[in-house]
Amino acid sequence: MKYTCPPCSERLIWSIRDIQGVILAGLRKVMKVRCGTGYQRMTVYTGIYQSAAGEILLSCDEEGLTGLEFRREGGVLRGAGEREGRKHPVLCETRRWLDLYFSGKEPGFVPPLHMTGTPFRMQVWKLLLTIPYGKTTTYGELAKAVAGEMGLAGMSPQAVGGAVGHNKIWLIVPCHRVIGADGSLTGYAGGIDRKALLLKLEGWNGGCLDGRINL
Repeated sequence: MKYTCPPCSERLIWSIRDIQGVILAGLRKVMKVRCGTGYQRMTVYTGIYQSAAGEILLSCDEEGLTGLEFRREGGVLRGAGEREGRKHPVLCETRRWLDLYFSGKEPGFVPPLHMTGTPFRMQVWKLLLTIPYGKTTTYGELAKAVAGEMGLAGMSPQAVGGAVGHNKIWLIVPCHRVIGADGSLTGYAGGIDRKALLLKLEGWNGGCLDGRINL
């Protein structure tokens, strides 16, 4: 089958094979940029951690931790192409962090992280990492901080809330420390009861807000 473009001064004739070649070339370029080395995908290693707040699913690649989430009903431990990573250094460091955290101590370090997302989401997640242990901030204050970092006059708290909700490294990138303007515990994929448990573990008094993020 041939495709023609009659209005052109010169007829452009593209075969199906030509079109497929252009598409494949574009995909190869994207894969090379995302993977960094040729067209090989990074191996993903997975594991679990049993915590007082429930079972936690862990995942990492050679660059760092890519996921830390409470296991939800029906959640799959390991997908196609993923490997068990019990002895992987990144997951070992993450388990050490979790041991300290669930013993009621501030870990004092951050395991290697490999976060991927849009520039906007990455900016929000970077600011989440600045919220101190045992402290909270609001979506509104977080939005002001993001706007300041991006040189904008303002930012929608709802837009920031959407980025917070796409965080895949819970606890370490502490989305549970962001609360409503009225002090309510809202918007946590792990469940409101679990959010309250985590904040209580950190010694949060459940009363007044802690105000602005210090950049």
